[in-house]
Amino acid sequence: MIDELWLPPRVHMIVGSAVLVTTLASLIVAFLHKLRGRELRRWVHALFIATQVVIAIQLLIGIKLLDQGLGPMQLYVHYLGGTGVLFFYLLLYWLPAAHRRSGWSATVLTGLAFAFALMTYTIGEMYVPG
Repeated sequence: MIDELWLPPRVHMIVGSAVLVTTLASLIVAFLHKLRGRELRRWVHALFIATQVVIAIQLLIGIKLLDQGLGPMQLYVHYLGGTGVLFFYLLLYWLPAAHRRSGWSATVLTGLAFAFALMTYTIGEMYVPG
């Protein structure tokens, strides 16, 4: 059934933009909490979770497009780019709770996730035909 589903590449670009927006929002929120000396609140963790869901959806869309035969030149960009961004959020939650609450860990790791997402998006755009 999933093989019969045809996904237009534009969806990948739209969700990729959502990844950039959510990772940037996560970075800004984590940085502001660190500047104000506050612990990360529940809604901040909800934002981080929502960001991870958007990243996972983007990764699955990229894999589906590869399955459709689109973008074989971008194979490593899809796999490494999608999983790399998600890795920084996973690493954040693997840290001890004291490090997560400090704010620096969240700021650094969400910053790395945003930088990696931006890099992946930019490299992916270079291979789009046209």
